[in-house]
Amino acid sequence: MQRREFLYAAAAPLAAQTPAKPALCVFSKHLPDLGYDDLGRVVKDLGFDGVDLTVRPAGHVLPERAAEDLPRAIEAIRARGVSVPMITTGLVTASDPAARPTLSTAARLRVPFYKLGYWRYKGADVEGMVVSVRKAVEGLVAIGKEHGIEAGFHNHSGDYVGSPVWDTRSIIDGMEPRWIGYYFDPCHATVEGGAAGWQLAFRIAASRLKMVAVKDFYWEKTGGRWRMKMCPLGEGMVDWARFFQLLREARFAGPISLHLEYPAKDEREAMSRDLAFLRKLV
Repeated sequence: MQRREFLYAAAAPLAAQTPAKPALCVFSKHLPDLGYDDLGRVVKDLGFDGVDLTVRPAGHVLPERAAEDLPRAIEAIRARGVSVPMITTGLVTASDPAARPTLSTAARLRVPFYKLGYWRYKGADVEGMVVSVRKAVEGLVAIGKEHGIEAGFHNHSGDYVGSPVWDTRSIIDGMEPRWIGYYFDPCHATVEGGAAGWQLAFRIAASRLKMVAVKDFYWEKTGGRWRMKMCPLGEGMVDWARFFQLLREARFAGPISLHLEYPAKDEREAMSRDLAFLRKLV
């Protein structure tokens, strides 16, 4: 055995025990006025590893122009030394004319993950809605599998399908874990599940965890009603220490996307502060 091969073989067990750190990304929704080159430059200057790029209506890449503009966007961003490990789409059906061009182009450009769009519950037929969404997801997952890109289902709180995670489990159960899993959001999971419920939701998602979205909140009573008040990371109700402990236990190494949902006088400075908070945890 050559010396190089011996060293590689000796290091392999250690590498297997030490997964890569997650890429810390910024959601490009929060930098809407930047062109592709400036987006990469600003994200690099802020210290992020990557961009969670919007490929949806009013996004950085319009879905009807995905085949033409997504290569331009990713090339410009990567030229700045910034990765694009995921895209955020609005796709909710395989019959969308943008579905195949978006997923095939992203896969060809070696983007590993994409976020599905949203479905909302309508009326009292919850089970019927779950069945309907399952059929829609199956179609999109089939396209993703064909081209080689993995889907993440986001648990957005409220009347969104997937908000309690239990319905997402019913929707994706039986589909290949390689091609569909969870885009887990501890903030929205805390909204829906409280102190214990979000941890149970994570346990369900852990084995099929694709991506993570991070933001923070607390409950505020205004006008006699309790509402979510978004805030900087670490100032709200999300148990970040426990969450990152669970991420480590799950050996998660996918992208983590920072969302800046609270008002800030200087948004880029706020992004830098939140990123510094994340760096300490990762």
